[in-house]
Amino acid sequence: MILVTFFRLLSHLPLSLLHALGALVGRLVYRYSAGYRQRLHDNIGRAGYSADLPAAIRESGKNIVELPFIWCAAPARVLATARVENWEAAQAVIDQGRGVIFLTPHLGCFEIIAQVIAARLPLTALYRPPRKDMLKPLIEGARQRHNLILAPANLRGVRTLLKALKAGGAIGLLPDQVPQDGEGVWADFFGKKAYTMTLPAKLHRMTGAPLLLSYAERLPEGGGYVIRFAAFDGDLNDDPRQQARAINAAMERLIAHCPAQYFWSYNRYKTPSGVAPAATTEPDASSL
Repeated sequence: MILVTFFRLLSHLPLSLLHALGALVGRLVYRYSAGYRQRLHDNIGRAGYSADLPAAIRESGKNIVELPFIWCAAPARVLATARVENWEAAQAVIDQGRGVIFLTPHLGCFEIIAQVIAARLPLTALYRPPRKDMLKPLIEGARQRHNLILAPANLRGVRTLLKALKAGGAIGLLPDQVPQDGEGVWADFFGKKAYTMTLPAKLHRMTGAPLLLSYAERLPEGGGYVIRFAAFDGDLNDDPRQQARAINAAMERLIAHCPAQYFWSYNRYKTPSGVAPAATTEPDASSL
């Protein structure tokens, strides 16, 4: 397939060059796409990080152009760019044998997190299959790695996640990915209602598996990535809306570490098909 071949060719380029190209792509898209520009302005301004806008424009381009390297370069070469910090926080939870739920927002190079974890232990990661068939060989094939099992975002995939946790294994989720109808609730995210998945809290309450936060900060000039892990300290009570708000608040705290690297152009506040708008459905979740 042409796209797969193109990505494989790009994967041989130095990461520093890909990031330089990505910064240029980010500026070009920002300049020529009015819809992209408006969403980026709205989201980063709402969160209070407008001062980081110039860097965010560059980082958003890097996030796209680094994908050939992350997906298609040799695993050893990819992992060599990752410096892991705070792994002891993850290992202490793993050693309890109750399973673990890794939560990674769209922050920094989130695509590398699964590979870093899978290099240390088997990981089952939830993913949303691409809508276009032409992208499946690239996205699904590129994400296949040793110790990494992909679970589609459907009932079968959820069962796969649950089975892994009950066996004491590890799973990975993107908690700020917009879920489909019936799979989320409206909860505040940087002061605006965002349809937020309820799956992390449900899996936690069904299995007792603790939540762990993770993100990969992109270093300047193609210097690689720093992978960090932290315990989740929110309260997951019986109210799904408060559970979702607790997880969103945890994501907000992670984003504060490197706000320019959050994927602000992601349509986080969209209303999924079949879901009633937030204003006509649920009252505000408790502030945390």
